[in-house]
Amino acid sequence: MEDKRITKTKRALKSALLELLTTQAFDVISITELCKIANVSRITFYTHYKDKFALLDDIFNDMLIIGKEGYHRRQEENNPENNLTQGYLNVLDSILSLYYERYDFFQHVVPETNPYLAFRFYRILLDTVESHTDKLKASYSLKYSARQIAGFICFGLFGFISESYTSKVPLEQVQAGARQLLTDLLQSKILV
Repeated sequence: MEDKRITKTKRALKSALLELLTTQAFDVISITELCKIANVSRITFYTHYKDKFALLDDIFNDMLIIGKEGYHRRQEENNPENNLTQGYLNVLDSILSLYYERYDFFQHVVPETNPYLAFRFYRILLDTVESHTDKLKASYSLKYSARQIAGFICFGLFGFISESYTSKVPLEQVQAGARQLLTDLLQSKILV
C-alpha cells in the first residue's frame, strides 16, 4: 500500500497533466508547468517519475487496471462458458466503457494534436487484445498470429469508433455497431 502523501502527490500531478492537456499538446507541456499546477516541487516530481512520459504511463496503467477489472467482471457475469465471441465483446465493452467514463482524458488522445498519446493508447490496446487472443491458442486454432489478429481488430474498431465519433453518431449506436461488426467478424471464421 502506497503512502497517502505519495498517492496525493501523484493524483495532483495526474490532474495537472489533464488540466494542461485542455490547452496544450502533450509534446509542449513542461515539468515546470506540471509542478506549478500540481503545487509540488520538481524534486518531488522526479522522486516519483523519470519524466512526463512516465507520468503518462502511470495514468494509462491506472486505466488498464480499471479496464481489466471491468473485463473480468463481465466475463464472470455473462461468459462463464468462455465463449470466443462473448470474450471479445467483453473486451470491447470494457474498453468503450472506460473510454467514455474517462472521456476527460481520452478526448486528448487524438493523433492530430497528441500523436504520442494516440500511439501509446493504441499500443496498450494492441497489447491487451493480443494478450487476450494469445490465451485462446490453447482452445482454438488461430489462422494468424495473435499479434496480427489483435492488430486487425484494434485498427478496424479504432477506425470505426473514431469515424462514428467524427460523424456525431450517438454513443449507443456506436457501441451497438462496433459490437455487431466484431460479432460478424468473429462468427465468419475469418480469423479463428
